[in-house]
Amino acid sequence: MRPGPRNLITDVAGLRVGNAADAALKSGVTVLTADAPFACGVHVMGGAPGTRETDLLAPDRLVEQVDALVLAGGSAFGLGACDGVMAGLRAAGRGFAVGPVRVPIVPGAILFDLLNGGDKDWDESPYPALGRRAYEAAGPEFALGSHGAGTGALTAQWKGGLGSASAVLSDGTTVGALVAVNALGSVTAPSGQFWAAPYEIETEFGGLGLGGPFAPEDEPGPEKRLGEATTIAIVATDAALTKPGLTRMAVAAHDGLARAIVPSHTPYDGDLVFAVSTGARPAPDPFRLGYAAAAVLARAVARAVHAAAPAPGDLQPCWSARRP
Repeated sequence: MRPGPRNLITDVAGLRVGNAADAALKSGVTVLTADAPFACGVHVMGGAPGTRETDLLAPDRLVEQVDALVLAGGSAFGLGACDGVMAGLRAAGRGFAVGPVRVPIVPGAILFDLLNGGDKDWDESPYPALGRRAYEAAGPEFALGSHGAGTGALTAQWKGGLGSASAVLSDGTTVGALVAVNALGSVTAPSGQFWAAPYEIETEFGGLGLGGPFAPEDEPGPEKRLGEATTIAIVATDAALTKPGLTRMAVAAHDGLARAIVPSHTPYDGDLVFAVSTGARPAPDPFRLGYAAAAVLARAVARAVHAAAPAPGDLQPCWSARRP
């Protein structure tokens, strides 16, 4: 297993990602889309999710493909970002055809960043406009860390952020991950090493190697208030999978969150994983895809925190500013 050329989810050919953010708001939106609709599944394991159109992704529901996915800050207000993305898709003539009408299919998920020090005193929600901007910015290259949906993200100890990673399997199948890390739990051991260290490729998030054994008594308790959390992610592949197969891939990918965030899937996090297929290649053994999705997502979590950058008014330090 090796990274793709960008080490981003867009190494899955045809996918594009766009970010938009408001520095004063300390929040933002990330959109994944493509030139054509793509198959999608989802699995939720957190106890406090905030979602839109996820019921439609169940294997027994009518619509087989979606036009875009949205990851947003803003708690429930952030779901409005999907409206902006729908407007952009409608202007492009995209959407599920119902007679002469086209309805863009845009599932979304949000994280809670309303108490991160940003100015949230708006009269009109900024999220629809941020969604439209993120959609219009979508391309093969995008920034990690304090960008898009990761702009105002926090974890137990460090600033969170937006992360991505990819892997090319021995048969040529590509798997990628995109994640906005805003966890109640910690992404590092007390020594500063990432819990995801066993899955690091080269020095993609610092190259510190493995830390010591996990000692709960050495780990500080959550520094966030309960409910100020949620990690939302997308895993993608060019292997041809239907909604049932993608649902299983999303389930397997949650292992990556559990390996990289301690604890994950708490009653106060809305942890969710979308799974996407462009269908460009025959599907390999689903066991291999599930393992790859989990490993790539664990790496993406660490890369999110590794890339976070300081900004005025931050409530937490960046991992990059830690003392060795």
